[in-house]
Amino acid sequence: MNILFAGSEAVPFSKTGGLADVCGALPVELARLGHHPAVILPAYRQTRYCGQPIEPLGIDFIVPVGSKMVAGRLLRSVMPGAAVPVYLVEQDQYFDRDGLYGADGKDYVDNCERFIFFSRAVLEAIRLLDLKVDVLHANDWQTGLTPAYLKIEYRKLARYRRIASLLTIHNMAYQGQFWHWDMLLTGLDWKYFNWRQMEFHGHLNLLKTGMVFADSISTVSPRYAQEIQSSPLGCGLEGVLQHRRATLSGILNGIDVHEWDPRSDPHLAANYNSDTVDQAKPICKAALQKELGLPRESSAPLVGIVGRLADQKGFDLVIDVMQRWVQTSDVQWAVLGTGEPKYHKALEKLAERFPKKVAVRLEFSAPLAHRIEAGADVFLMPSRFEPCGLNQLYSLRYGTVPVVRATGGLADTIVGYDPQLPNAAANGFAFQEYIAPALDEALRQACDAYRRPEVWRQLIAVGMRQDWSWTRSAKEYVELYQKTMERSDAAAK
Repeated sequence: MNILFAGSEAVPFSKTGGLADVCGALPVELARLGHHPAVILPAYRQTRYCGQPIEPLGIDFIVPVGSKMVAGRLLRSVMPGAAVPVYLVEQDQYFDRDGLYGADGKDYVDNCERFIFFSRAVLEAIRLLDLKVDVLHANDWQTGLTPAYLKIEYRKLARYRRIASLLTIHNMAYQGQFWHWDMLLTGLDWKYFNWRQMEFHGHLNLLKTGMVFADSISTVSPRYAQEIQSSPLGCGLEGVLQHRRATLSGILNGIDVHEWDPRSDPHLAANYNSDTVDQAKPICKAALQKELGLPRESSAPLVGIVGRLADQKGFDLVIDVMQRWVQTSDVQWAVLGTGEPKYHKALEKLAERFPKKVAVRLEFSAPLAHRIEAGADVFLMPSRFEPCGLNQLYSLRYGTVPVVRATGGLADTIVGYDPQLPNAAANGFAFQEYIAPALDEALRQACDAYRRPEVWRQLIAVGMRQDWSWTRSAKEYVELYQKTMERSDAAAK
């Protein structure tokens, strides 16, 4: 199959979040399975300095954005280590900026215009590059207009007639909502600005547009696909998803098993596999404790947290629990990340008052993230909602036992241990209700299990032998692409 990935970011060319990891890894895995993917992205300022070779193609184009014609050009690169072409849309007025979507904590005021241009460029690139495309795979609101342009403006052209479209939703909370007059910039007829198609409470909604016009919709875990069909996780669009539930799928993201491999990870004090984890993991833990200034106590459970310090990630619960546990238990805490100032202050205060129990690094460091995954005993992810989540998968691979709230992809990947039941499939601990006492109890169970070596070894063994690679996910996407093509063909008859 020939698949064109349209996305606003992809590793290693540009990144702000998990979308980039998907658009960077999934095409490579599809190529390994014998398919023919290509990727198209904006040529941001960040992209120019990503370290990948980029060449001009000598292809210029002009597309309408509202009442004006905007020029752009196409560049070409390739995914590192794979024969997957990457096409970059250059338009410096829109993309040569410090940030991808905004600066100083605020979105760019012309984001709607920027991604209208990019969406039109995607469709034009198919013709200009003479691409064979079976499935146009759009991602999030930034490319939500591409299925609409395909059906409304391009379907009558022979080259586009058989192209099916899939929209993947990576996070329902980000929808691309703009004031209604931006409808003029799309160039589409005002008749589409209605509650069934592009309008949402008086605003233009680009994610909704993609959800309505795409042949298929997917999101990044089966549980999240169910959760977003009702309030509050549907974020107001649950009715659209209920209406289109027959076309909605959930496929778990994979992880890069080459980058995240404890057997060869260059960032670790000792490498290991499932057979040598008992000997090597204490070495990694001691090295992490030394690096973070924590006492080198092997008997004290070490809880690791890596990620965005935000309400969505459950940090109100984390702070509540930490403030009590630092005074009553011997548990150590290692926190890495940045986010909301209120959590920065709370964590800094805890680290200052309890330096032998709490280590905080308010930054992002990929090497330290790897060392926390390897050196911690427990990894904590008490998210309010989590479309997929990756850190719990890294933890399983590194023999670090996750404690999670059972939501979204966390519920799909972590089977909670229950001391009252057979636990052959258990690989972590999970709690249901989003309250501090529930997190408190799950952590208490984890710490109790940590002090029972036979139980702890079993949890680690189950997690380390599971397959969370992109190969598994890519095969599911291949099946979805086939269904999407069949659905598109049936609709055209």
